[in-house]
Amino acid sequence: MTRDSFPHLDRDRLEEAGEAIRALWPKIAVAWGAILGSGQFGLEFPGQKVKGECPMSAIPGLGAPTVAGHEGRIRWMDWAGTHWIVFLGRRHWYEGEGWLPVLLPLFLMRHVGANRVLLFNAAGGIRQDLAPGDLVLIRDHLNLMGDHPLRGPHQPLWGPRFPDLTDVYSSTLREWARAAADQAGVPMKEGVYAGVSGPSYETPAEVHFLASIGADLVGMSTVPEAIAARSLGLEVLALSLVTNRAAGLSSQPLRHEEVVAAGTSARDRLERWLGALASSPPPPRKEAS
Repeated sequence: MTRDSFPHLDRDRLEEAGEAIRALWPKIAVAWGAILGSGQFGLEFPGQKVKGECPMSAIPGLGAPTVAGHEGRIRWMDWAGTHWIVFLGRRHWYEGEGWLPVLLPLFLMRHVGANRVLLFNAAGGIRQDLAPGDLVLIRDHLNLMGDHPLRGPHQPLWGPRFPDLTDVYSSTLREWARAAADQAGVPMKEGVYAGVSGPSYETPAEVHFLASIGADLVGMSTVPEAIAARSLGLEVLALSLVTNRAAGLSSQPLRHEEVVAAGTSARDRLERWLGALASSPPPPRKEAS
């Protein structure tokens, strides 16, 4: 394999992206990062104080999302006394540009100081009790994307060669998130998320298989981001919005427009939950043993 076969592992490209974000905001320093999912481009963090915004395309190697429902901007903000860098939309593996644009937001978060990340996504519901509109904390995942985001020559900038994924989605952050949901009166469930490559929706037979191996939700993102985040040493909290019943579980055909619409309709509940999060400090980080 040539060096360009794995551009996300190329030190020069990673450092160029890091320099670009520092050039835009020389004083940026954050504790948290976030990535919004399909249809969540209008989501507001209640009480946020925006310190800067730029298009994702301003960062070399990142580029603008090509999928409807992703705004394609980066926001630096002060929220509840904590600084965040938020990606208003994401790049996907199925866009065909490799892992660099998919994983670069995680590298940039860590580059500007983040040690925790909040990942949002839109997902199809597989488990019987999951219906469109439900909010589901991810407690674990199945990587069924047909590739691994850290495959290739070892790049120390991404962390260890063999990162431990025992606790990908922090149990302490999930407990904090559930307490905030209770405070806000927002129902919240938990489940296992299956990450697939897309861009087609799954067949009914594939959904039946996913259910048989323990998947509660299915989507086309989040898993590679969570793997990269953990390798970088970030604690991960991830939330799925169920936008549809998975293929074969509903009489209706699956359409991306419905995914975007579901994200819009859930905005009030998401923002109430975020408001409750802002009013309760997160638990202390676990120190690495």
